[in-house]
Amino acid sequence: MPEHRTSGWLLARRACTTAAIVTGHLIAALPHLGTRGGRARLAHRAPRLLTALGPFFVKAGQLVSTRRDLLPAHVCDALAELADDVRPPSRADVARTLAEAGLADAFAEFEWEPVACGSIASVHRARLADGTEVAVKVQRHGIRPVLEADLRLALLGARAGRVLPSMRDLPAEEMIGQLGGAVLHQLDFIAERDSLLLLRANLADHTDLRIPAPVDGLCGPQVLTMEFVSDLGRFRPLGMTMERRREVVRDVLRAVYRMLFVDGLVHCDLHPGNLCLDGKGRVVVLDAGFVVRLPDAVRRSFAGFFLNMAQGNGPKCADIVLESAARLPENLDREAFRTAVTELVDEAFGALSKDFELGAFAPRLFQLQRDHGVFAASEFAFPLLSLLVLEGMIKEFDSEVDFQAEAVPVLMASFAKDVQVDAERRTDAEHSQDRA
Repeated sequence: MPEHRTSGWLLARRACTTAAIVTGHLIAALPHLGTRGGRARLAHRAPRLLTALGPFFVKAGQLVSTRRDLLPAHVCDALAELADDVRPPSRADVARTLAEAGLADAFAEFEWEPVACGSIASVHRARLADGTEVAVKVQRHGIRPVLEADLRLALLGARAGRVLPSMRDLPAEEMIGQLGGAVLHQLDFIAERDSLLLLRANLADHTDLRIPAPVDGLCGPQVLTMEFVSDLGRFRPLGMTMERRREVVRDVLRAVYRMLFVDGLVHCDLHPGNLCLDGKGRVVVLDAGFVVRLPDAVRRSFAGFFLNMAQGNGPKCADIVLESAARLPENLDREAFRTAVTELVDEAFGALSKDFELGAFAPRLFQLQRDHGVFAASEFAFPLLSLLVLEGMIKEFDSEVDFQAEAVPVLMASFAKDVQVDAERRTDAEHSQDRA
Protein backbone atom coordinates (compact mmCIF):
# COMPACT_ATOMS: atom_id res chain seq x y z
CA MET A 1 0.00 0.00 0.00
CA PRO A 2 1.17 3.60 -0.61
CA GLU A 3 2.86 5.43 2.21
CA HIS A 4 1.03 8.26 3.98
CA ARG A 5 3.69 10.81 3.08
CA THR A 6 2.16 11.24 -0.41
CA SER A 7 1.38 14.97 -0.45
CA GLY A 8 -2.10 16.32 -1.04
CA TRP A 9 -1.02 18.69 -3.82
CA LEU A 10 0.69 15.89 -5.73
CA LEU A 11 -2.39 13.69 -5.37
CA ALA A 12 -4.63 16.53 -6.60
CA ARG A 13 -2.32 17.27 -9.54
CA ARG A 14 -2.17 13.61 -10.56
CA ALA A 15 -5.95 13.34 -10.18
CA CYS A 16 -6.51 16.28 -12.55
CA THR A 17 -4.00 14.93 -15.07
CA THR A 18 -5.47 11.42 -14.89
CA ALA A 19 -9.05 12.68 -15.26
CA ALA A 20 -8.12 14.75 -18.32
CA ILE A 21 -6.33 11.83 -20.01
CA VAL A 22 -9.10 9.32 -19.29
CA THR A 23 -11.79 11.77 -20.46
CA GLY A 24 -9.94 12.38 -23.71
CA HIS A 25 -9.66 8.66 -24.43
CA LEU A 26 -13.32 8.06 -23.55
CA ILE A 27 -14.43 10.79 -25.95
CA ALA A 28 -12.24 9.28 -28.68
CA ALA A 29 -13.74 5.84 -27.97
CA LEU A 30 -17.39 6.92 -28.05
CA PRO A 31 -17.89 6.25 -31.80
CA HIS A 32 -16.88 2.61 -31.27
CA LEU A 33 -19.27 1.88 -28.42
CA GLY A 34 -22.02 -0.49 -29.47
CA THR A 35 -20.42 -1.32 -32.83
CA ARG A 36 -19.32 -4.73 -34.00
CA GLY A 37 -15.82 -5.32 -32.69
CA GLY A 38 -16.16 -2.29 -30.43
CA ARG A 39 -14.88 -4.09 -27.35
CA ALA A 40 -11.79 -5.29 -29.19
CA ARG A 41 -11.10 -1.74 -30.41
CA LEU A 42 -11.48 -0.41 -26.90
CA ALA A 43 -9.07 -3.06 -25.59
CA HIS A 44 -6.50 -2.04 -28.19
CA ARG A 45 -6.74 1.57 -26.98
CA ALA A 46 -5.73 0.46 -23.48
CA PRO A 47 -1.95 0.49 -24.06
CA ARG A 48 -2.09 4.09 -25.35
CA LEU A 49 -4.23 5.14 -22.41
CA LEU A 50 -1.98 3.51 -19.81
CA THR A 51 1.17 4.87 -21.45
CA ALA A 52 -0.30 8.37 -21.31
CA LEU A 53 -1.24 7.91 -17.65
CA GLY A 54 2.33 7.18 -16.60
CA PRO A 55 4.75 4.58 -15.19
CA PHE A 56 2.51 3.11 -12.47
CA PHE A 57 -0.23 2.34 -14.96
CA VAL A 58 2.27 0.96 -17.49
CA LYS A 59 3.76 -1.38 -14.88
CA ALA A 60 0.33 -2.38 -13.58
CA GLY A 61 -0.84 -3.02 -17.15
CA GLN A 62 2.18 -5.20 -17.84
CA LEU A 63 1.45 -7.26 -14.75
CA VAL A 64 -2.31 -7.49 -15.29
CA SER A 65 -1.71 -8.64 -18.88
CA THR A 66 -0.57 -11.93 -17.35
CA ARG A 67 -3.75 -12.35 -15.27
CA ARG A 68 -5.64 -14.44 -17.81
CA ASP A 69 -7.35 -16.07 -14.87
CA LEU A 70 -9.26 -12.80 -14.31
CA LEU A 71 -9.52 -10.97 -17.64
CA PRO A 72 -10.60 -11.97 -21.17
CA ALA A 73 -7.85 -13.02 -23.58
CA HIS A 74 -8.35 -10.04 -25.96
CA VAL A 75 -7.77 -7.60 -23.08
CA CYS A 76 -4.63 -9.44 -21.93
CA ASP A 77 -3.31 -9.61 -25.51
CA ALA A 78 -3.74 -5.85 -25.90
CA LEU A 79 -2.06 -5.07 -22.57
CA ALA A 80 0.82 -7.41 -23.41
CA GLU A 81 1.86 -4.85 -26.06
CA LEU A 82 2.79 -2.38 -23.32
CA ALA A 83 6.47 -1.50 -23.15
CA ASP A 84 8.56 0.87 -21.06
CA ASP A 85 8.83 3.33 -23.95
CA VAL A 86 10.24 6.19 -21.92
CA ARG A 87 12.90 8.82 -22.29
CA PRO A 88 16.17 8.25 -20.44
CA PRO A 89 16.60 10.33 -17.29
CA SER A 90 18.68 13.48 -17.40
CA ARG A 91 22.31 13.35 -16.32
CA ALA A 92 21.45 15.76 -13.49
CA ASP A 93 18.76 13.45 -12.09
CA VAL A 94 21.02 10.39 -12.25
CA ALA A 95 23.83 12.34 -10.55
CA ARG A 96 21.43 13.55 -7.86
CA THR A 97 20.28 9.99 -7.07
CA LEU A 98 23.89 8.77 -6.89
CA ALA A 99 24.80 11.67 -4.59
CA GLU A 100 21.85 11.01 -2.28
CA ALA A 101 22.97 7.37 -2.09
CA GLY A 102 26.51 8.48 -1.14
CA LEU A 103 27.91 7.01 -4.36
CA ALA A 104 28.77 10.16 -6.31
CA ASP A 105 32.50 9.32 -6.23
CA ALA A 106 32.22 5.53 -6.13
CA PHE A 107 33.04 4.93 -9.80
CA ALA A 108 36.22 5.66 -11.71
CA GLU A 109 34.19 5.81 -14.92
CA PHE A 110 30.45 6.15 -15.39
CA GLU A 111 28.52 6.15 -18.68
CA TRP A 112 25.65 8.60 -18.36
CA GLU A 113 23.91 7.21 -21.43
CA PRO A 114 22.04 4.13 -20.13
CA VAL A 115 22.43 0.69 -21.68
CA ALA A 116 18.83 -0.04 -20.65
CA CYS A 117 16.03 2.24 -19.58
CA GLY A 118 12.62 1.63 -18.01
CA SER A 119 9.90 3.60 -16.30
CA ILE A 120 11.34 2.91 -12.83
CA ALA A 121 15.10 2.85 -13.38
CA SER A 122 17.93 3.10 -15.87
CA VAL A 123 21.00 0.85 -16.06
CA HIS A 124 24.45 2.33 -16.68
CA ARG A 125 27.82 0.83 -17.46
CA ALA A 126 30.57 1.88 -15.05
CA ARG A 127 34.06 0.94 -13.93
CA LEU A 128 35.46 0.67 -10.41
CA ALA A 129 38.89 1.94 -9.36
CA ASP A 130 40.35 -1.57 -9.71
CA GLY A 131 39.12 -1.79 -13.32
CA THR A 132 36.12 -4.03 -12.65
CA GLU A 133 33.19 -3.35 -14.98
CA VAL A 134 29.82 -3.05 -13.26
CA ALA A 135 26.20 -2.38 -14.14
CA VAL A 136 24.58 0.36 -12.03
CA LYS A 137 20.80 0.39 -11.77
CA VAL A 138 19.67 3.88 -10.78
CA GLN A 139 16.11 4.62 -9.72
CA ARG A 140 14.41 7.55 -11.42
CA HIS A 141 14.60 10.54 -9.13
CA GLY A 142 11.29 11.32 -7.42
CA ILE A 143 9.45 8.32 -8.86
CA ARG A 144 8.15 6.91 -5.56
CA PRO A 145 5.66 9.66 -4.61
CA VAL A 146 4.28 9.66 -8.17
CA LEU A 147 3.72 5.89 -8.10
CA GLU A 148 2.15 6.05 -4.65
CA ALA A 149 -0.22 8.84 -5.74
CA ASP A 150 -1.23 6.89 -8.83
CA LEU A 151 -1.89 3.77 -6.76
CA ARG A 152 -4.24 5.75 -4.53
CA LEU A 153 -6.06 7.06 -7.59
CA ALA A 154 -6.31 3.57 -9.09
CA LEU A 155 -7.83 2.24 -5.84
CA LEU A 156 -10.35 5.11 -5.82
CA GLY A 157 -11.22 4.31 -9.43
CA ALA A 158 -11.74 0.65 -8.57
CA ARG A 159 -14.12 1.58 -5.76
CA ALA A 160 -16.05 3.90 -8.05
CA GLY A 161 -16.21 1.15 -10.68
CA ARG A 162 -18.34 -1.03 -8.41
CA VAL A 163 -21.43 0.73 -9.77
CA LEU A 164 -20.85 -0.88 -13.19
CA PRO A 165 -22.52 -4.31 -13.54
CA SER A 166 -19.52 -5.71 -15.41
CA MET A 167 -17.20 -4.69 -12.53
CA ARG A 168 -19.40 -5.76 -9.64
CA ASP A 169 -18.07 -9.31 -9.36
CA LEU A 170 -14.48 -8.50 -10.29
CA PRO A 171 -12.19 -8.10 -7.25
CA ALA A 172 -10.77 -4.90 -8.73
CA GLU A 173 -9.55 -3.41 -5.45
CA GLU A 174 -7.79 -6.65 -4.51
CA MET A 175 -6.20 -6.86 -7.97
CA ILE A 176 -4.98 -3.25 -7.89
CA GLY A 177 -3.74 -3.66 -4.31
CA GLN A 178 -1.75 -6.74 -5.33
CA LEU A 179 -0.44 -5.12 -8.51
CA GLY A 180 0.36 -1.90 -6.67
CA GLY A 181 2.27 -3.83 -4.03
CA ALA A 182 4.25 -5.60 -6.76
CA VAL A 183 5.03 -2.30 -8.52
CA LEU A 184 6.08 -0.49 -5.33
CA HIS A 185 8.17 -3.49 -4.27
CA GLN A 186 10.26 -2.97 -7.41
CA LEU A 187 11.39 0.35 -5.90
CA ASP A 188 13.16 -1.46 -3.06
CA PHE A 189 16.64 -2.11 -4.44
CA ILE A 190 17.80 -3.54 -1.10
CA ALA A 191 15.14 -6.24 -1.47
CA GLU A 192 16.25 -6.81 -5.07
CA ARG A 193 19.87 -7.19 -3.94
CA ASP A 194 18.78 -9.75 -1.34
CA SER A 195 16.74 -11.59 -3.98
CA LEU A 196 19.77 -11.75 -6.27
CA LEU A 197 21.89 -13.21 -3.47
CA LEU A 198 19.25 -15.79 -2.55
CA LEU A 199 18.64 -16.82 -6.16
CA ARG A 200 22.40 -17.21 -6.69
CA ALA A 201 22.66 -19.38 -3.58
CA ASN A 202 19.59 -21.48 -4.38
CA LEU A 203 20.66 -22.11 -7.99
CA ALA A 204 24.41 -22.41 -7.39
CA ASP A 205 24.47 -26.02 -8.65
CA HIS A 206 23.07 -24.95 -12.03
CA THR A 207 26.48 -24.32 -13.56
CA ASP A 208 25.11 -23.16 -16.92
CA LEU A 209 23.02 -20.43 -15.30
CA ARG A 210 24.42 -16.95 -14.56
CA ILE A 211 22.84 -14.46 -12.18
CA PRO A 212 24.83 -11.21 -11.86
CA ALA A 213 26.22 -10.75 -8.36
CA PRO A 214 25.56 -7.50 -6.46
CA VAL A 215 28.66 -5.54 -5.43
CA ASP A 216 29.17 -5.16 -1.67
CA GLY A 217 29.07 -1.60 -0.40
CA LEU A 218 27.66 -0.15 -3.62
CA CYS A 219 23.98 -0.96 -3.17
CA GLY A 220 21.25 1.04 -1.49
CA PRO A 221 17.49 1.64 -1.59
CA GLN A 222 17.75 3.54 -4.90
CA VAL A 223 20.99 2.24 -6.45
CA LEU A 224 21.93 -1.36 -7.21
CA THR A 225 25.43 -2.16 -8.47
CA MET A 226 26.02 -5.58 -10.05
CA GLU A 227 28.64 -7.35 -12.11
CA PHE A 228 28.43 -6.34 -15.77
CA VAL A 229 27.71 -9.04 -18.36
CA SER A 230 29.23 -7.58 -21.52
CA ASP A 231 28.36 -10.26 -24.06
CA LEU A 232 24.60 -10.50 -23.58
CA GLY A 233 22.48 -11.76 -26.45
CA ARG A 234 18.84 -12.67 -26.97
CA PHE A 235 17.52 -15.99 -25.70
CA ARG A 236 17.53 -17.60 -29.12
CA PRO A 237 18.85 -21.02 -30.27
CA LEU A 238 20.65 -19.67 -33.35
CA GLY A 239 23.81 -21.64 -34.15
CA MET A 240 23.26 -24.23 -31.41
CA THR A 241 23.33 -27.96 -31.96
CA MET A 242 20.17 -29.85 -31.02
CA GLU A 243 22.02 -31.43 -28.12
CA ARG A 244 23.02 -28.01 -26.76
CA ARG A 245 19.48 -26.70 -27.20
CA ARG A 246 18.16 -29.53 -25.06
CA GLU A 247 20.80 -28.90 -22.41
CA VAL A 248 19.76 -25.24 -22.21
CA VAL A 249 16.07 -26.17 -22.00
CA ARG A 250 16.61 -28.73 -19.26
CA ASP A 251 18.76 -26.36 -17.21
CA VAL A 252 16.24 -23.51 -17.44
CA LEU A 253 13.27 -25.75 -16.62
CA ARG A 254 14.98 -27.40 -13.67
CA ALA A 255 16.00 -24.00 -12.31
CA VAL A 256 12.46 -22.63 -12.64
CA TYR A 257 10.92 -25.78 -11.17
CA ARG A 258 13.32 -25.57 -8.25
CA MET A 259 12.22 -21.98 -7.62
CA LEU A 260 8.57 -23.01 -7.75
CA PHE A 261 8.51 -26.34 -5.98
CA VAL A 262 11.53 -26.45 -3.66
CA ASP A 263 12.77 -22.98 -2.67
CA GLY A 264 9.56 -20.97 -3.03
CA LEU A 265 11.54 -17.93 -4.24
CA VAL A 266 10.28 -17.32 -7.78
CA HIS A 267 11.47 -14.94 -10.49
CA CYS A 268 8.12 -13.97 -12.02
CA ASP A 269 9.42 -11.79 -14.84
CA LEU A 270 11.34 -14.14 -17.14
CA HIS A 271 10.40 -12.39 -20.37
CA PRO A 272 12.90 -12.12 -23.31
CA GLY A 273 14.47 -8.98 -21.83
CA ASN A 274 15.35 -10.71 -18.55
CA LEU A 275 16.32 -14.16 -19.85
CA CYS A 276 19.38 -13.93 -22.09
CA LEU A 277 22.41 -15.87 -23.31
CA ASP A 278 26.04 -14.87 -22.91
CA GLY A 279 28.79 -15.34 -25.49
CA LYS A 280 29.40 -18.91 -24.31
CA GLY A 281 25.75 -19.87 -24.66
CA ARG A 282 25.09 -19.87 -20.92
CA VAL A 283 21.72 -18.68 -19.65
CA VAL A 284 21.74 -15.29 -17.89
CA VAL A 285 18.89 -14.22 -15.60
CA LEU A 286 18.53 -10.48 -15.05
CA ASP A 287 16.43 -8.09 -12.97
CA ALA A 288 15.22 -9.55 -9.68
CA GLY A 289 12.77 -6.72 -9.03
CA PHE A 290 9.70 -8.91 -9.45
CA VAL A 291 10.62 -11.90 -7.30
CA VAL A 292 7.83 -13.48 -5.25
CA ARG A 293 8.38 -15.48 -2.07
CA LEU A 294 5.70 -18.13 -1.89
CA PRO A 295 4.33 -18.86 1.57
CA ASP A 296 5.18 -22.46 2.40
CA ALA A 297 1.54 -23.54 2.20
CA VAL A 298 1.20 -21.98 -1.26
CA ARG A 299 4.45 -23.58 -2.45
CA ARG A 300 3.21 -26.98 -1.33
CA SER A 301 -0.17 -26.39 -2.96
CA PHE A 302 1.49 -25.31 -6.19
CA ALA A 303 3.69 -28.41 -6.21
CA GLY A 304 0.71 -30.59 -5.34
CA PHE A 305 -1.31 -29.17 -8.23
CA PHE A 306 1.41 -29.95 -10.76
CA LEU A 307 2.11 -33.43 -9.43
CA ASN A 308 -1.57 -34.36 -9.41
CA MET A 309 -1.98 -32.89 -12.90
CA ALA A 310 0.92 -35.05 -14.12
CA GLN A 311 -0.77 -38.07 -12.49
CA GLY A 312 -4.20 -37.27 -13.95
CA ASN A 313 -5.83 -36.68 -10.55
CA GLY A 314 -8.38 -34.02 -11.56
CA PRO A 315 -10.47 -33.98 -8.35
CA LYS A 316 -7.40 -33.27 -6.25
CA CYS A 317 -6.32 -30.50 -8.65
CA ALA A 318 -9.74 -28.91 -8.27
CA ASP A 319 -9.55 -29.13 -4.48
CA ILE A 320 -6.13 -27.43 -4.49
CA VAL A 321 -7.42 -24.57 -6.65
CA LEU A 322 -10.36 -24.06 -4.27
CA GLU A 323 -8.24 -24.30 -1.12
CA SER A 324 -5.71 -21.74 -2.42
CA ALA A 325 -8.24 -19.27 -3.85
CA ALA A 326 -8.29 -15.67 -2.66
CA ARG A 327 -12.07 -15.56 -2.82
CA LEU A 328 -14.93 -18.00 -3.43
CA PRO A 329 -18.53 -17.00 -4.20
CA GLU A 330 -21.15 -17.91 -1.60
CA ASN A 331 -23.22 -19.78 -4.17
CA LEU A 332 -20.31 -21.76 -5.63
CA ASP A 333 -21.32 -25.15 -7.02
CA ARG A 334 -18.26 -27.04 -5.82
CA GLU A 335 -19.22 -30.33 -7.46
CA ALA A 336 -19.77 -28.67 -10.83
CA PHE A 337 -16.38 -26.97 -10.56
CA ARG A 338 -14.66 -30.21 -9.52
CA THR A 339 -16.28 -32.05 -12.42
CA ALA A 340 -15.21 -29.41 -14.96
CA VAL A 341 -11.60 -29.34 -13.69
CA THR A 342 -11.48 -33.14 -13.64
CA GLU A 343 -12.60 -33.31 -17.27
CA LEU A 344 -9.92 -30.77 -18.23
CA VAL A 345 -7.16 -32.65 -16.38
CA ASP A 346 -8.32 -35.99 -17.81
CA GLU A 347 -8.12 -34.55 -21.31
CA ALA A 348 -4.61 -33.22 -20.74
CA PHE A 349 -3.51 -36.47 -19.07
CA GLY A 350 -4.83 -38.50 -22.01
CA ALA A 351 -2.56 -36.67 -24.45
CA LEU A 352 1.07 -37.62 -24.94
CA SER A 353 3.15 -35.92 -22.29
CA LYS A 354 5.39 -34.19 -24.84
CA ASP A 355 2.27 -32.76 -26.52
CA PHE A 356 1.04 -31.12 -23.32
CA GLU A 357 1.03 -27.33 -23.57
CA LEU A 358 0.49 -25.17 -20.52
CA GLY A 359 -0.44 -22.36 -22.91
CA ALA A 360 -3.49 -24.36 -23.98
CA PHE A 361 -4.34 -25.86 -20.57
CA ALA A 362 -4.04 -22.74 -18.39
CA PRO A 363 -6.45 -20.44 -20.32
CA ARG A 364 -9.16 -23.11 -20.11
CA LEU A 365 -8.53 -23.51 -16.38
CA PHE A 366 -8.70 -19.72 -15.98
CA GLN A 367 -11.97 -19.63 -17.93
CA LEU A 368 -13.43 -22.26 -15.60
CA GLN A 369 -12.37 -20.14 -12.63
CA ARG A 370 -14.00 -17.04 -14.13
CA ASP A 371 -17.18 -18.95 -14.97
CA HIS A 372 -17.50 -20.12 -11.36
CA GLY A 373 -16.33 -16.87 -9.74
CA VAL A 374 -13.18 -18.48 -8.27
CA PHE A 375 -10.42 -15.86 -7.95
CA ALA A 376 -6.90 -17.19 -7.51
CA ALA A 377 -4.52 -15.74 -4.93
CA SER A 378 -1.76 -13.67 -6.57
CA GLU A 379 0.91 -15.87 -4.93
CA PHE A 380 -0.60 -18.82 -6.82
CA ALA A 381 -1.40 -17.03 -10.08
CA PHE A 382 1.78 -15.05 -10.79
CA PRO A 383 4.17 -18.05 -10.73
CA LEU A 384 1.83 -20.09 -12.94
CA LEU A 385 1.57 -17.24 -15.39
CA SER A 386 5.34 -16.78 -15.42
CA LEU A 387 5.54 -20.33 -16.77
CA LEU A 388 3.24 -19.34 -19.63
CA VAL A 389 5.68 -16.63 -20.73
CA LEU A 390 8.58 -19.06 -20.46
CA GLU A 391 6.87 -21.88 -22.37
CA GLY A 392 6.92 -20.12 -25.73
CA MET A 393 10.59 -19.25 -25.38
CA ILE A 394 11.46 -22.83 -24.42
CA LYS A 395 9.49 -24.34 -27.31
CA GLU A 396 11.63 -22.34 -29.75
CA PHE A 397 14.67 -24.28 -28.49
CA ASP A 398 13.05 -27.70 -28.42
CA SER A 399 9.48 -28.23 -29.63
CA GLU A 400 9.57 -31.77 -28.25
CA VAL A 401 10.44 -30.78 -24.68
CA ASP A 402 8.46 -32.75 -22.10
CA PHE A 403 7.48 -30.18 -19.48
CA GLN A 404 5.83 -32.70 -17.18
CA ALA A 405 8.66 -35.24 -17.32
CA GLU A 406 11.19 -32.55 -16.38
CA ALA A 407 8.98 -31.41 -13.50
CA VAL A 408 8.36 -34.79 -11.85
CA PRO A 409 11.91 -35.39 -10.43
CA VAL A 410 11.92 -31.89 -8.91
CA LEU A 411 8.42 -32.43 -7.53
CA MET A 412 9.41 -35.72 -5.93
CA ALA A 413 12.50 -34.10 -4.39
CA SER A 414 10.26 -31.32 -3.06
CA PHE A 415 7.85 -33.75 -1.44
CA ALA A 416 10.71 -35.79 0.04
CA LYS A 417 12.14 -32.60 1.54
CA ASP A 418 8.73 -31.61 2.95
CA VAL A 419 8.23 -35.07 4.48
CA GLN A 420 11.64 -34.79 6.18
CA VAL A 421 10.87 -31.26 7.44
CA ASP A 422 7.49 -32.38 8.80
CA ALA A 423 9.10 -35.36 10.53
CA GLU A 424 11.74 -33.12 12.14
CA ARG A 425 9.03 -30.74 13.35
CA ARG A 426 7.07 -33.60 14.90
CA THR A 427 10.22 -34.87 16.60
CA ASP A 428 11.01 -31.40 17.95
CA ALA A 429 7.45 -31.03 19.20
CA GLU A 430 7.59 -34.42 20.94
CA HIS A 431 10.92 -33.52 22.58
CA SER A 432 9.45 -30.23 23.75
CA GLN A 433 6.50 -32.07 25.31
CA ASP A 434 8.84 -34.56 27.01
CA ARG A 435 10.92 -31.74 28.50
CA ALA A 436 7.76 -30.01 29.68
